[in-house]
Order: sequence, then C-alpha cells, then structure tokens
Amino acid sequence: MSVNIECVAPTRSQLGEGAVWDVEDARLWWVDITGGLIHRFDPETGGNESFDFGEPVGCLARRQDGGLVVAAKSGFHFFDPDTGARAFLSDPEARLPDNRFNDGATDMQGRFWAGTMKDGGDPERQGSFYRLDPDLSVTRWRGGIFTTNGLAFAPDGKTMYFSDSNPEVRTIWVADYDLDSGTPGEPRVFFDTRQVAGRPDGGTVDAEGCYWQAGISGWQIYRITPDGRLDRTVDLPVEKPTKPMFGGVGLDTLYFTSLSQGLDSNRAQPEAGSLFAITGLGATGVPQVRFTG
Repeated sequence: MSVNIECVAPTRSQLGEGAVWDVEDARLWWVDITGGLIHRFDPETGGNESFDFGEPVGCLARRQDGGLVVAAKSGFHFFDPDTGARAFLSDPEARLPDNRFNDGATDMQGRFWAGTMKDGGDPERQGSFYRLDPDLSVTRWRGGIFTTNGLAFAPDGKTMYFSDSNPEVRTIWVADYDLDSGTPGEPRVFFDTRQVAGRPDGGTVDAEGCYWQAGISGWQIYRITPDGRLDRTVDLPVEKPTKPMFGGVGLDTLYFTSLSQGLDSNRAQPEAGSLFAITGLGATGVPQVRFTG
C-alpha cells in the first residue's frame, strides 16, 4: 500500500494544533490556537465542526465525565462544546500575562500535561510544563523553555517526551516517568533536530514505541526510534506541520495539523493551515487516555 496524503478539513487555520483522537468518540479533536477555535472532525462523514472558545486555545483532552479539559490563554478550563458551558479551573501563570498554553497530552493514568510559552514579541525562556491532576491540583514541573512542545508518552507510559521548538534549541528530550506519582525523572537529549530540515513541534508515539515528530518549517514528519535514531521521513505538501496524531478505527491513519502564517512565499501551499490525513504508513498508534478529573 502506497503512502497517501489528503487534506480532509480545508480550514486554512491561522495556527492549527493540538490534534487528539478519541477512541470512544471516533473523532479527531484539534484547535486553531490564534483563532480561539476548537474543531471536531468526523472521518465517517468528512464533517468538521467548529466551536468558538473566545480566546487562544493551546491544547485539550476529552474528559472521562464528558466534555473537554482545555489549556488556554487564561489557564485550565472545563468546556462542553455542545452546550457552550465553560468552567474555569485555575491559571498557574496569572503573573505572566504575556504567556499562553501551547502543547499538551494526557499520561496513561489520565493526568493532563500542558506547557506554556510567551505569546508574541521577542522569544524569552519563560515557558513551563504543568500537570493537572484528577483532583484538579496543578503542579509546575520545569521552566526556562522558549516554546514548550512535543509532549507524548511511550506505550507503557513509563517514558515522557517533550521539546523546545525555538531555533536556538530545536531539541527533543526524553525522561523516565513514574506512573504512580506522575513525576518525570531527569531529562536527557533524545533527538537534536539540527540533523533534519524541520524544527520539533507536536509529537505522538506509535504502537512500536517510535516517536513521530512534526518538522515545522521543514515540510516533513519524522519517525524516530526509541533509541533516538531517525527511522523515516515523510515529505508533506505544507511547510509547517504542527501536530501528528494517529486515529481512525484501526489507529492507522496519521492526522496532522498545520499553520498558515509566516510561510515561504516561493512555494505554493494553498492548503496550509488545514487538517491532513496520511494513510499507507504501515504503522498504528496508541489509544489516547481521557482526563480522569
């Protein structure tokens, strides 16, 4: 079976991100950060519904009790897209009004992790990672990061990946992860993206434990083995892919979001900012765990 890439939701989002496949919904949830929109894509019908959150939305996860948990400009919220009901939980960075949440993921115990970054202006190392526990307490784990990104967990839940997309850093790290406490160990370099065209953006893992990274500004997605070796490169029709996520009934379709801002004007990419689906890769993903709070 040959690899096929198709634009499945031609939204031309300003900053498409945050793709999460929910096995129970059989839907792909994703966001337009700058547009403040939450999307729900149904591959069965090809329909893509949009819900206005009213502020920049970095990432989200489905809740076991219904609706979504959202990490946005103003902090953590619960949100029911079907009714519009919204409940504020906490803002761990109220002291940093220039920051917003960016990338996130749930661990295998249903905790929600999300990272922050400075929103606009000159980049500064003022991003941090936060863990939202089921009891709704918030724990800061690590700071001093330009652009928090790449959050993902190995299939057994015992390894955590994260990255910094900034051109000065462009590095992916890995850390041992204590499932009982939700605490990462000391990070170590997993992959330096200076060896490939694209900087690290969102990431996900497959059933074999390999890490798939969106190579922003590189027109590519990369598959990296658990020992940090580049295993595969997939060329894309857009310059800035942002977040890959396996979905579909068999978890064998790799969806990815993209952005439409700051593009190379020398190469046509009329579908930039849209949602894409890659089939024929011969890889399958790992079910994403719902937030248990």
